Amino acid sequence: MSLRQQSLTAAAIAIATAAAGGALTPLDDWYYGLQQPWFTPPDWAFGPAWTLIFTLTATAGVLCWRAARESRLQRWVLGVFLANAALNVFWSFLFFWSQRPDWALTEVGVLWSSVALLVFVGSRLDWRAGALLVPYLAWVSLASLINQQVVALNAPFH
Repeated sequence: MSLRQQSLTAAAIAIATAAAGGALTPLDDWYYGLQQPWFTPPDWAFGPAWTLIFTLTATAGVLCWRAARESRLQRWVLGVFLANAALNVFWSFLFFWSQRPDWALTEVGVLWSSVALLVFVGSRLDWRAGALLVPYLAWVSLASLINQQVVALNAPFH
């Protein structure tokens, strides 16, 4: 697969992930009725943050793919990135679509672990890939804290 094909594939996965997550994230009366912790970023910050994160993640994915060389390892790398994308979308489904921040709080631990795995794998394959994924880990860490506080401030959920 050429670099162009790899880049287009990574971009398509990132765009599909962003679109699916966005479709499952209605900012409606339910969401605005939740008490938010004081450190929740303003709504306008989420679009640019996720755009940057998905761009960095797609770039890291291409770097990892190219560094993997063997087809078996390339498939494994692709699987790790796809699993992370699915967990990312699933968190949005639980928190926003299902209106269950309590369930999302459990899932965000798995999501955070998958991002940490991406950082580790990326660092082993190409140090630049690992570095590009650190902002994603930081953002999911912040999201985890916000999720925990939303649950503490608003529970119980039904």
